Amino acid sequence: MSESTDGDITTIRPDASIHTRQKLPYFVGVSAQTAQAQGISMNLVIIPPGAAAEPHYHKDFETAIYLLEGRVETRYGQGLQKSIINEAGDFIYIPANVPHQPVNLSQTEPAKAIVARNDPNEQENVVLV
Repeated sequence: MSESTDGDITTIRPDASIHTRQKLPYFVGVSAQTAQAQGISMNLVIIPPGAAAEPHYHKDFETAIYLLEGRVETRYGQGLQKSIINEAGDFIYIPANVPHQPVNLSQTEPAKAIVARNDPNEQENVVLV
């Protein structure tokens, strides 16, 4: 038998970005800190024109991304030797522990994406490579 709870709904309106280990501006949305989430996080990431994240992986956690604006090349795998290009409207799945590095292909426009993970602690399991 499952239990029903009468928890509160939380609204988060981030008004400032934080800089992450990946060296990209994030607007933290749902996380353990902001909403007491226990198994998920969801944020807005902006990749400035011509910029790239630091190569990294998410230790033991999956990532789902929806690209809102822009074109992004994601280098991934051992030595970042593989590559895929995505554009606005694409859903992207990155398995746990896969090294990756997103790169904004535009020199004039930012790329924007919603990023969700099955990790409520947004930065604790980011490992730079």
